[in-house]
Amino acid sequence: MSLPPAFLDELRARVPLSPVVGRRVKLTRAGREWKGCCPFHNEKTPSFYVNDDKGFYHCFGCGAHGDVIRFLTDQEGLGFIDAVKQLAAQAGMEVPSDSPEARARAEVSDTLQGLVQRAAEFFQAQLKTPLGAEARAYLDRRGVSAKQVGDFMLGFAPDSRIALKSALKDSPEERLVEAGLLGRSDSGDTYDRFRGRLMFPIRDRRGRVVGFGGRALGDVQPKYLNSADGPLFDKGRLLYNLDRAGPAARASGRLVVVEGYMDVIGVAGAGIAELVAPLGTAMTEAQLQLAWARVDEPILCFDGDGAGQRAALRAALRALPLLVPGKSLRIATLPPGEDPDDLVKRGGAQAFEAVLAAAVPLIDFLWSSETASGTATTPERRAAVRQRLRGHAETIADASVRALYNADFSARFDALYLTRPERGPRAFTPRGGRFQPPPLGASQELKALPLGNVPELKALLAGVLAHPALADRHGETLAALAIADGRLARLRDAILAVLAEQPDLESQSLRHNLDANGLGAMAESVLKANRLRFSFTRSDADPDVAARDFGMVLDSIMARARLEITLAAATARFRDSLDEADYQQQQALLAERIEIDEAMMRLAESRRVD
Repeated sequence: MSLPPAFLDELRARVPLSPVVGRRVKLTRAGREWKGCCPFHNEKTPSFYVNDDKGFYHCFGCGAHGDVIRFLTDQEGLGFIDAVKQLAAQAGMEVPSDSPEARARAEVSDTLQGLVQRAAEFFQAQLKTPLGAEARAYLDRRGVSAKQVGDFMLGFAPDSRIALKSALKDSPEERLVEAGLLGRSDSGDTYDRFRGRLMFPIRDRRGRVVGFGGRALGDVQPKYLNSADGPLFDKGRLLYNLDRAGPAARASGRLVVVEGYMDVIGVAGAGIAELVAPLGTAMTEAQLQLAWARVDEPILCFDGDGAGQRAALRAALRALPLLVPGKSLRIATLPPGEDPDDLVKRGGAQAFEAVLAAAVPLIDFLWSSETASGTATTPERRAAVRQRLRGHAETIADASVRALYNADFSARFDALYLTRPERGPRAFTPRGGRFQPPPLGASQELKALPLGNVPELKALLAGVLAHPALADRHGETLAALAIADGRLARLRDAILAVLAEQPDLESQSLRHNLDANGLGAMAESVLKANRLRFSFTRSDADPDVAARDFGMVLDSIMARARLEITLAAATARFRDSLDEADYQQQQALLAERIEIDEAMMRLAESRRVD
């Protein structure tokens, strides 16, 4: 069975390699890679490496090398097609049928790609002729260098109905129409689709030209025109410049989505290469998946005007159903009236970097979009805000992410509209400061929450003992928690006191300090008594994963405690009224509490330690 190369490329891009290998091999993080003992030969010292960015594994001992498909065929004994079907089911893709029609389509696609490549070369040549003078002048005004013209394969389509058709006259007109190079009138005549336009070749992930975007140079509408969708070109499944930006994104850990071709090119001229653009449409689900295959949190960079913010909101809402643990977006907002190209020309790369540095997480952007207007001044309007926020969270398919979004939105809503906590001094000052327990009047909201002695508190303390750097990120919140168990509260205070004065201590040194202060046995008892295992309770956990999961558990504890207050009030109302509406509210809160608990359990590696 012969499968289209484009399908296999997309399959490899959608299915990360390390989880597949991890079913057979115990892998540990080694920088940007994973390592373990090779499954293809017996060894005691790990020499087997897995690189998700590049999509291959390699053993420096026996030389085994391959991609995710090869691993299933060589290690699990599957046939090629069976391996592809298994991976396709995991990725939610349909395997193309092996039929004469499918083979014919693949052959047509190869033929069309060759025609589009020839058209790109024709447009490049035309840019250098007298006919391309206006296009060259436009590029000069925009500050596009000759090198960039070559790197991005920019060209010019003469203002003629037959220039390209004549240049490719040895090819059937029907094929040129299929390739999106010619249009067909109602009378059946064919004509050049692109006329009098600056041409931007659009390449697939393998760097092959598959279509074009053309910018009008005169007062012509539409201003931008894309190739027509067809067997070769699908604008919703392509990102402009992804073939060049992908390697840069893997190196920097950052991928930036901007609105237009010239934004990509202009910012690249300032030395920032990891930019892509959708093809004149809002981000599609397929384009989001392409971006997530390169980095975990792509940055969407939109104009600061109303239209730009509406586009950002559309992209955010489209992304919500696709969110899974570790995959999200950040939103960067440009100054009003400026696009990325203008910004770098005015302020250089530093100005654009400042915009990216101010990018906010997706959840912050959604919260701001619903609350920033400040018009929720009545209970009815506040109820509408809460309903919209809950509606956003409920679109998330992944249960754990959905529960934590609901918990986060609820906590923010309560803090903004239902309570007015007093402002007090910081409870925890990292990096050389001196720790003081939260003074009276400080962190009243946290101190009022009915935390009791939830088992996750011991897990949090065990996490800080294993990863002291967690205190730098979460120490202030941890310090303000009202821990009912005096011994745990004393240990918490002692840990934070040591780390406030010596923030760079490693786990063993922290334990030594606690032992010197007479708290070593208490710390040991917490480690032994902790019956919940999260990533951050393991000393060998990846620090970024540990920090992420620690924050999620901490947020969930507080969200659940806030929920208990609301639930108690709702239960009392129902007991007094026996009203159906009060009953439904109480049941909804109970379901929300179950979701939060289930989400935390899913974060744990195992619920109990034997």
